[in-house]
Amino acid sequence: MNIVLSPDPMLRQVCEPCRVEDKSIKKLAKQMAKAMYKNNGCGLAAPQVGVLKRVVVVDCDTESDEKNPIYMINPELVELQGDPIVMGEGCLSCPGITVEIARPPFAKVRFLDLDGEEWTIEGDGLLGRCLQHELDHLDGKTMFEVCDPMTRIEALRAYEVALANGAKPGETGPEQ
Repeated sequence: MNIVLSPDPMLRQVCEPCRVEDKSIKKLAKQMAKAMYKNNGCGLAAPQVGVLKRVVVVDCDTESDEKNPIYMINPELVELQGDPIVMGEGCLSCPGITVEIARPPFAKVRFLDLDGEEWTIEGDGLLGRCLQHELDHLDGKTMFEVCDPMTRIEALRAYEVALANGAKPGETGPEQ
């Protein structure tokens, strides 16, 4: 399973909801987790592997070497809290760069697991940021669409250089 790189038009499309009872969704989610870990990511959305479905996998546990992916089917942002904090973000679909993005620190998301059970996840710090970042992908937005305009210009320039230098998914660079 390959990571789709920006500026692929697939990354700019809004994803379709999916049915949990569709067995291909469970298979897709498991393959996404493997691709995420292989590329040292903490989150991955289906359009990043070429599938326009509302599926996300995250694992933001930085304190354990154990793999504990959270599979989210049809996730919906329920709540954001706090004044936006500017922090650098990387993205498997935009390798070789880190982009400064302002986001509220806390996010709450409702989703279905692979068995169709409804769950809510909430978090701040890396998890809160990751949830927002991955849901952006489901709505056709990359880091370039959510950062401020001046940062976008700088990030696009840096991204061109990173790609020319052979940047691969999982590699980040200096903050923009």
